[in-house]
Amino acid sequence: MKGELSKESPKGLGRVHPNAAGIDLGAREHYVALPPEREAPVRKFGCFTQDLEAMAAWLKTNGVTTVAMESTGVYWVPVYQVLEKRGLEVLLVSTRHMKAVPGRKSDVLDCQWIQHLHECGLLRSSFRPADAICVVRSYVRQRDTLRDESCRHVLRMQKALEQMNVQLHKVVADITGETGMAIIKAILEGERDGQKLATLRNYRCQQSEEQIARALVGDFRDELLFCLRQEFEAYAFVQSQMARCEEEILTRLKAFEPKVRPAPVPQSKAKKNKKQADEVCLALFRAAGADLALIPGLGPRNLPTLFAEVGFDLRKFPTEKAFASWATLAPRNFITGGKRKRAPQAGASRVADAFRVAAQTLANSKTALGAFYRRMRARKGAPFAVAVTAHKLAKLFFRLLKHGESYIERGVDYYQERYKAQQVRAALKTLKSHGFVPTLQLAPAAVP
Repeated sequence: MKGELSKESPKGLGRVHPNAAGIDLGAREHYVALPPEREAPVRKFGCFTQDLEAMAAWLKTNGVTTVAMESTGVYWVPVYQVLEKRGLEVLLVSTRHMKAVPGRKSDVLDCQWIQHLHECGLLRSSFRPADAICVVRSYVRQRDTLRDESCRHVLRMQKALEQMNVQLHKVVADITGETGMAIIKAILEGERDGQKLATLRNYRCQQSEEQIARALVGDFRDELLFCLRQEFEAYAFVQSQMARCEEEILTRLKAFEPKVRPAPVPQSKAKKNKKQADEVCLALFRAAGADLALIPGLGPRNLPTLFAEVGFDLRKFPTEKAFASWATLAPRNFITGGKRKRAPQAGASRVADAFRVAAQTLANSKTALGAFYRRMRARKGAPFAVAVTAHKLAKLFFRLLKHGESYIERGVDYYQERYKAQQVRAALKTLKSHGFVPTLQLAPAAVP
């Protein structure tokens, strides 16, 4: 066995979990450490399923009740699942909590150090939703992966068209829309006449048939048509795979026990695939007990992602501020040398990305949140507005989901009047602090 084995625990800290174990994960082997006074406190196991079952049996035989491990790649997933099925409490710990401690240069000492920290109660487990939520999360993440892959195929289609000097993307807003896909399909079927291709435009297209016909005259080389065909077929295949993921997500969401009976149909804001979007919103409404699709910016596109990452039970987050901090949306201010500084957020969060995308959609929204976004953008720019609006959306999401309330839209006028009253109160407070006794009087209306 690699490394020097420590026979006793470091001094100075009391035991909180006397039956704790620590695991150092690897691609080929896992090192498991028990309390030092146990017989053979460190043991090595392989990565096969039989080895993981033997690891769980060995831990149960030695009276272990709780286990800590680092979140190393995806190696922890099968270990976590096997140990959890055996009834052990498993803590998935971020590597940032332990990497700053020097002196551990082997797998043996590493697993012993994890065991000692867990034994002393110094480790905090990462959030992991229930197993049923993790099932939905796998489908949602697969759908997101396929969506990224479909975007690559769209870019390659556009590249092939550009090389043929077919400027379709300059006269059509989206080449994957109804007009764009009809024209590409006709080109692949052998049509070369720009006038005939232009007749395939949808009546809602802003460009006229003459403008589209001029953009569709190009050099249709065989090798470029070959590339275009392959990317078109790959894009269609990925879209079919995404549709299957959407069906599985909807099936899994409907399987959750409803919190509202009977559940009224929520007010969906979707325009495309409205029937499926309504079904997704209804399934989420029944499982969550609150119609969160009414929150501006949130809908059937990003709500499944949020529920797949968070779940329906938020009891592990004591407050909405704790939830926003976990989602890496709260500012991480810290004070050093008497000065407050801002620390960068560590790691990426799918939850934060979903809230940020929702915040970006509020730029032209005629809602109170849209007015808030525009006011923040006027103050410090769009990136700041996206950050603070996403933070507000996260707290609103937590509040409504935890208490089962419904969102009530106040409107832009309500927000502006409230902000105006807030400014008046601040101005009066400032004048009073300087010894003035202000009186308010409405100014006469300006004469045009």
